[in-house]
Amino acid sequence: MSTNVTYGRGEGMVTAIGMETEIGKIAGMLQNTKAEKTPLQKRLADLGKVLSILSVILCVLLFLIAVWQKRDIPEMLITAISLAVAAVPEGLPAIVTMVLALSVSRMVKVNTIVKRLPSVETLGCVSVVCSDKTGTLTQNRMTVAQCYTGGRVCSPEGLKCDLDRHFLRGFALCNDAEVFRNGAFRDEEEEASGKEQKARGITGRGVSGGTGRFGDPTELALLDMAALHGLYRRELERSMPRRAELPFDSERKMMTTLHADRGGKISYTKGSPDEVLGRCRFIWKDGHTVLLGREEREEIRQVLKSFTEKALRVLAVAMLPDAETPSERDLVFVGLAGMSDPVRPEAAQAVTEFQRAGVKTVMITGDRSDTAFAIARELCIANRPEECISGEELSRLSEDELRKRLPWLRVFAHVAPEHKVRIVSAYKEAGEIVAMTGDGVNDAPSLKAADVGVAMGMAGTDVAKNAADLVLTDDNFATIAKAIALGRGIYENIKKSVLFLLSSNFGEIMTMLAAISLGLPSPLKPSHILWINLLTDSLPALALGVDVNGNKNYMKRHPRAKKESLFAKGGLSCTLLYGFLIAFISTAAFLQLPIGRLMRTGSPITVESLGRLMSDQVFLSRCQTYAFTVLGISQLFHAIGMRDVETSLFRMNHLRNKLMILAVFLGLLLQLLVTEVPYFVGIFGTCSLAPIEWLLLLTLSAVPLLAHEILAWIKNLR
Repeated sequence: MSTNVTYGRGEGMVTAIGMETEIGKIAGMLQNTKAEKTPLQKRLADLGKVLSILSVILCVLLFLIAVWQKRDIPEMLITAISLAVAAVPEGLPAIVTMVLALSVSRMVKVNTIVKRLPSVETLGCVSVVCSDKTGTLTQNRMTVAQCYTGGRVCSPEGLKCDLDRHFLRGFALCNDAEVFRNGAFRDEEEEASGKEQKARGITGRGVSGGTGRFGDPTELALLDMAALHGLYRRELERSMPRRAELPFDSERKMMTTLHADRGGKISYTKGSPDEVLGRCRFIWKDGHTVLLGREEREEIRQVLKSFTEKALRVLAVAMLPDAETPSERDLVFVGLAGMSDPVRPEAAQAVTEFQRAGVKTVMITGDRSDTAFAIARELCIANRPEECISGEELSRLSEDELRKRLPWLRVFAHVAPEHKVRIVSAYKEAGEIVAMTGDGVNDAPSLKAADVGVAMGMAGTDVAKNAADLVLTDDNFATIAKAIALGRGIYENIKKSVLFLLSSNFGEIMTMLAAISLGLPSPLKPSHILWINLLTDSLPALALGVDVNGNKNYMKRHPRAKKESLFAKGGLSCTLLYGFLIAFISTAAFLQLPIGRLMRTGSPITVESLGRLMSDQVFLSRCQTYAFTVLGISQLFHAIGMRDVETSLFRMNHLRNKLMILAVFLGLLLQLLVTEVPYFVGIFGTCSLAPIEWLLLLTLSAVPLLAHEILAWIKNLR
């Protein structure tokens, strides 16, 4: 169930059903893997708790002040509730969700499909990327580069068809791939075989070359080598038909086929050099079978080591003449074939980019340690053999031993699928944010266990795609780097939205508390507070969330810490500074008229004298309109500066964020309506303002932009 048969022949027998099957075990592992909250979700949850407590404290504090000052209790109760509402940016969850949703379209442009919204933000703090080697870091286009047979090392072209016939025949016959010359079928048998391969869905699997190539890239490379000497599997099988076989098995790491040969039978075995060599008693040398001695074994191991040090993937071939069954004992060693799988150029660039960004690249592969290390060294993933560990050695390590060695490990070679979950879990326990790539059914548990599971869209199985958070439509490792860069930018945008909302709301709270604590009338009516929240918690915050900042290269920074607060790196000081600044100019606007009148009359400026002037409801209404207007418009101007707190307004490309332009102009229009249209004036209790008053209030509202320019200038000087 859920297993694709891509080549070979066999007879199936049901031995288990349901959760007792292998796919059932994987399903059980997926169920036992708990989906954890992302770092942003945890930070927002913490922020929500703090703001909830703060809103209750503010409500109680304001109400107690009102009782102590003997104010109108019902009116102050409504004001206190309105202020508590203002303390909590109720639009924040919706803004974050909308920002993540809109970011999905950006991810699609870099060939990444998002299956779980929070994973977009999690990408921004990924510190470890665990990747498969074949097809992800390499091109999965295998070519035989060197051969060893008959005691000599040569290129594929240097083989001799008569002397090396068992070497070429063994790799060609013990093979389930298909290569049809010139991409066309030469007879009905080949055409039928081609149609069968197409029906199994493996046309040109991982290899260019048109409709005449089917099968695993490794096996296709071996057929290409045989074709150099005019040997084709189909033609060979006419004279040496396959009678029986032992299919490839991941535990045996080899396959064996039995063929008729001149009235007798011969079996060929192909597989892992270590496994094949361990089952050999003889060696084919100079056209004869001789005993495989200690010196020959050592020579083979030295050749194998030299091949793997050149990053070649090595397979061995052996035979058993006069065999009655496809046996894998007392074999005759024939030779080694070393295949090169070119490194993807874009993968090498991505690894370099990850290093600049402080992201570790970890290779996880089933290849031998020396082969894996050679590729890792070429990609600059690892520099020393000590940074590589095999699956066998990993199995022997305890959790404490693995935790100690983990910071220095970069390559996990010869690993089994179950090792991957352990590797991911170990990195997570070490405090890392882990992204894991995979394409097979066995990769599903590790994809689920990782903070960000990345499945391959072209070569990936449905099980892997369902378990993953992201799917790469181009199976390109470099795409992960682009996705991480976007993820970092998206987090920065969300952080800007949060800080903008909190600093704006903090300004409202301080404006109200300052006036009421001094015994002055409330500078804002409840309807004013709710209107400003509606104005700032919507379009301006959303515009910051979808901002495109071309001046920032996020991949030149290290990933943020797992527990980093939203207020880190100057976030808290930014919130307090602009909050106090907005409160100051709003309070100044509120007190402008009474202070001006007292100065003109020469009267002393005291709280009592200000309170007497504001006892006139018409006069108070105009003062509140001033404060209301400045508070609303200053937050719109503040949103413009929050796009980039380190860059001058005159260096920003404002056309890159058309939504911000729309938000500011729409906000100004709505603010104009509530003071100039009689219907809205009646609802909000405001006053119509003269042009000179508008000019004065707009100038006062622009103070946050002036502060932004001064701070940007200071930071640039530093």
